[in-house]
Amino acid sequence: MMENSIDTVDAAIGARLKGLRARYDLTLEELASRSGVSRAMISRIERAEASPTAALLARLSEALGLSLSAFFADEQPASSPLSRKGEQKLWRDPHTGYLRRSVSPPGMPSRVDIVEVQFPAGARVSFPPREESRVMTQHVWLFEGVLDMVLGETVHRMQPGDCLFMDIGDAFDFHNPSDRPARYAVILDRGR
Repeated sequence: MMENSIDTVDAAIGARLKGLRARYDLTLEELASRSGVSRAMISRIERAEASPTAALLARLSEALGLSLSAFFADEQPASSPLSRKGEQKLWRDPHTGYLRRSVSPPGMPSRVDIVEVQFPAGARVSFPPREESRVMTQHVWLFEGVLDMVLGETVHRMQPGDCLFMDIGDAFDFHNPSDRPARYAVILDRGR
């Protein structure tokens, strides 16, 4: 999923979702029940007729027992421990326009994934609590701009250089309250 057209990315996401559903021997109904995403929407995503949002993909990934980073990861064996910027996978959230870059070399035997995000001015992405994700944690490290991380009733206003540790099983929001883009890294640890 390099920087290609939306149709190409949607087709790759659809094929990946369908392949994962087949690997885990799940029907559309079973995945819909586990994820809270309608059977019709899952079918539309698999046929590349819909562009899923980050929150929707996170719900589907969790229902498959994967992080969002693992959803986007290559299935092929690692070819190199070096991940060149021009070869890193990109994905743009159709709802907010945020751009997600998978920085970590694919296929490495590591519990850690690194993702770079360019987050548009005024954008907000909300993630509901995810019980299956209680073993995963993440650091959010802000490079540029301002970022409000909302964890329950607590709002952490982040400035460049700040880093926030969090359990991703909890509900949280990413919000850029400014009129300028924010850029940050997410360092995800899939197990404690």
